[in-house]
Amino acid sequence: MTTGVLYIVPTPVGNLGDMTPRAISVLKAVSLILCEDTRTSTPLLKHFGITTQVSSHHKFNEHQSVDGVIALLQRGEDVALISDAGTPGISDPGFMLSRECRRNGIIVQTLPGATAFVPALVNSGLPCDRFIFEGFLPTKKGRKTRLAEISESPVSIIIYESPLRLVKTLEQLAEYCGGEREASVSREISKIYESTIRGTLDELVKHYTLNTPKGEIVVIVAPAVKNNTAGSHRNKYKDVPANNGRKSNQM
Repeated sequence: MTTGVLYIVPTPVGNLGDMTPRAISVLKAVSLILCEDTRTSTPLLKHFGITTQVSSHHKFNEHQSVDGVIALLQRGEDVALISDAGTPGISDPGFMLSRECRRNGIIVQTLPGATAFVPALVNSGLPCDRFIFEGFLPTKKGRKTRLAEISESPVSIIIYESPLRLVKTLEQLAEYCGGEREASVSREISKIYESTIRGTLDELVKHYTLNTPKGEIVVIVAPAVKNNTAGSHRNKYKDVPANNGRKSNQM
């Protein structure tokens, strides 16, 4: 008997216009859509006229739900996995189910699509030919070790952070990497209030101490350079046009 296919389907990180025709087609065709949060995904699916049955699949229940999904796929049913925003498996549930599909000989197809860190990296103006995606740093155990590794990294580092922890993280990055290390903070990628602020870590600490951030945040830290010096920087902000017509600020 032919098994079904697990489709990993990216969804927009903010702008509904980023939903691809292929993603819509797949979500309409499968037997079941696994959602990180059905309350978040249902309005998105409704917007695109997708009426496929949905079920919750998140970090708190994926250990219990995986076996049932595998059984459904083994019966020949196609299943799609989506997260609240972006690509499942990138700081979101997805790895465990994908791994179990591979172990059971079930085909996994991942559609290309939205993720927040790629535009944030390119917008940063920092080297993007090589990089490390850190995701969210540990809040306690292992945090200092990770910060020390970041301080010596020869490539750009990508970090996801929450608004409430941003200033603390920037302060710690400045402590470990040196306050003159270049970095950028992008927030609300593809949304109305999208912005990218560039500068040294010290400048970014000062800016976000005075300006409380909101929304989803991506921090890009420049590669380590000799003496932790990232060159000269102006302390005043200067607006420069972004490719999408909005403005990004440089410090």
